[in-house]
Amino acid sequence: MKIVIIGGVAAGAKAAAKARRNLRDGEIIIYTDDTHVSYSACGIPYFIEGNFDDYKTLLVRSPEEFEASGIKVRLRHKVSKILPESKQILVQNLDNQNAFLDTYDKLIIATGASPVIPPIKNNCFKHIYTVRKIEDAINIKKQMQNSKRAVIIGGGYIGLEMLEAFVKNNVYTTLIERSEYLMPGLDEDMSIYIKEQLNLIKENKFEIVTSDAVIEFCGNVDGVTSAETANGRIIDCDIVIICVGVRPNVELARDAGIKIGETGAIEINKRMETSIPDIYACGDCSEENLIITNTPVWMPLGSVANKSGRCAAINACGGFDEFEGVLLSAVTRCLKLTVAMTGLTEKAAQKYNIKTASVIVTKFDKVGYMPDAKNIRLKLVADKKTGKLLGGQSIGAGDSDKRINTLATALLAGLTVKEFEQNDLTYAPPFSPTIDPLLNAAQILKGKIEGESQKTELT
Repeated sequence: MKIVIIGGVAAGAKAAAKARRNLRDGEIIIYTDDTHVSYSACGIPYFIEGNFDDYKTLLVRSPEEFEASGIKVRLRHKVSKILPESKQILVQNLDNQNAFLDTYDKLIIATGASPVIPPIKNNCFKHIYTVRKIEDAINIKKQMQNSKRAVIIGGGYIGLEMLEAFVKNNVYTTLIERSEYLMPGLDEDMSIYIKEQLNLIKENKFEIVTSDAVIEFCGNVDGVTSAETANGRIIDCDIVIICVGVRPNVELARDAGIKIGETGAIEINKRMETSIPDIYACGDCSEENLIITNTPVWMPLGSVANKSGRCAAINACGGFDEFEGVLLSAVTRCLKLTVAMTGLTEKAAQKYNIKTASVIVTKFDKVGYMPDAKNIRLKLVADKKTGKLLGGQSIGAGDSDKRINTLATALLAGLTVKEFEQNDLTYAPPFSPTIDPLLNAAQILKGKIEGESQKTELT
């Protein structure tokens, strides 16, 4: 059997490694238009920040290591066409422009996603970057070391991580977010807290601008020198990071007649099978199933890419595996402030016509007399009618992520607030208050739901 994989960052590399373990005698080949294979794109902001000095730390597995295990890697090779009828692909060598056909028995598409570039005038100046590839990491870090003022466009996960990177390297940074709030994927009553908390510690090292957008860059032969916003601000800068989001790379699949889903990513089933036999898709280019609602969702994260890549490989090799889907769990950090979420926000639940009940609590993450106790703000969301937990968000300098991880397990189990409130979480002063903030929130939310239920019965 011959398995061809298109793309090799996270999902493609994982699929190749798993396919080799499951198919000892088969031929496995990775085609990627990238200059590297199998690396952690999620680690790029932390390399730029200076958590480690060698970019090679981001590399999970080298082409030589793949070759040693019998996996062929073809860097700088772009697959320009899939011919399902003949089970062939058209490949172009980007170094010499030669094109050739190759065959496959099973094909795994792992083409990932590409950064969205807003229609900003003069966005071709030097030192304007996106954050996606190893070259981006190297070039940004090099320019950052020669910069005094930075502009970051986008207040999502990457925007916050890059803000931390620049501030820690003494580069004054202006972060600009088009919407009214940072992390617009959260509920507004949580998003607003992020800006409030960051402004408390900014110490004239950065500025956060919301409800505004960059419309034009100015510069010269040396590179970008300023950014102009829709509200008329002129912001001096010598480096710009654009991180307003990504879109799935589906053109190759669409041209081959593969069905594209309602999210704009490749439609697949739980076995990662596309609409064409013997062709699978995984990672940032494909949809996943949202477990809570059993509906399609697009979740471009490295953790999801690895899980789906593994599943695609097992099935391509003739085995059977299903990837049940995602809970939209995510976490990031910005200047000691942790932002984490899982499941549905209230505004997302409304899109599914679910009436919600919610509660927000602000508590210490440990017993208050412990010297390292820090506040976290925690929001729980539940179905008002059934009491079933739907999701949660947590923001704070304390251990927000472990509360959200605990909640994610409850969502996977389909627990109600009442059931979850009985959870026996660990307690000791260095780790948690006697009643964990998560359980405290559940207690309050249970009372709120039961109170609403009693009002309904009385009326």
